[in-house]
Amino acid sequence: MKILGIESSCDETAAAVVEDGVRVLSSIVASQIAVHHPYGGVVPELASRKHIENIMPVVRQALSRASLEADQLDAVAVTRGPGLVGALLVGFCFGKAFAYGLDIPWVGVDHLEGHIHSVFLESPSPDFPFIALLASGGHTNLYYVKSHTDIECLGQTFDDAAGEAFDKVAKMLGLGYPGGKVISDLAKAGDPEKIAFPRPYLDKNAFDFSFSGLKSAVNRYVQTHGDFEDQAADIAAGFEQSVVDVLSFKMMHAAKARKCRHIALVGGVAANRRLRDQMTAAARKQGLTLFLPSIGLCGDNAAMIAASGYYYLKDPARPADALNADVYSRGKR
Repeated sequence: MKILGIESSCDETAAAVVEDGVRVLSSIVASQIAVHHPYGGVVPELASRKHIENIMPVVRQALSRASLEADQLDAVAVTRGPGLVGALLVGFCFGKAFAYGLDIPWVGVDHLEGHIHSVFLESPSPDFPFIALLASGGHTNLYYVKSHTDIECLGQTFDDAAGEAFDKVAKMLGLGYPGGKVISDLAKAGDPEKIAFPRPYLDKNAFDFSFSGLKSAVNRYVQTHGDFEDQAADIAAGFEQSVVDVLSFKMMHAAKARKCRHIALVGGVAANRRLRDQMTAAARKQGLTLFLPSIGLCGDNAAMIAASGYYYLKDPARPADALNADVYSRGKR
């Protein structure tokens, strides 16, 4: 089954063709970083307008790269939520209309479940059940994954997501947007132990997250140290280490609590080198098998949407989506 995936939940317009949920025939991502960089974050109205400009070109390119004509597709999978409503509507309405015009099935896919399916696009992949930690710009969630379509959320962030905290700290330090890579690059020159920022574990027996306090601690440090520019690398390293420590601890705790030997780290923050290295070391120490998507599959992409959509369409217990189905900004409908 060859499925066209479409993703437009935030600031990337993406299209991909995936066969049988595992074989990526093409994956195209049109980034909007240059558009939003001057504003220090994503501007929803600008994101929607760019999606309208990009949606047809990326779909055409995805089909061309896969050496397929539109009438050779078997189905369409498109992100339904969560995300920016205006941005979601561009891809969602296009995907429905595209499938309707071809008279093929279509399915709306949960963006977060799409990220979890990024680990099934490469080999080897985890056995069920497994624990998945999704860390991105908009979400920090822990999941108990029992099957492709049976996924239980164990915990989530109460406020800032991990990636959002990276962006905001980068802005405090005058490093620009997006913050994940610039913080990570700067942190390489710093000492992660020189500035002792708090570790916001909350309840160590629970699975929820909160990064607003850590963000505030960094902000207080910057405000009370007029010459903080000379310490920017140490601030970045200390902040990054705090986030990594919390994410690693919660992942290991969830794996132990649910007696899972397989764990997966997904989402944009999964591209962070310090996090990947520390999570790998922690998994090895605990005798766990860690699954990491390649860097290109960590960020928002349509291949993961097509992969998840394949299993949605194969699940006889899942009702078909109606043409009047709508997007959602948060939570799963």
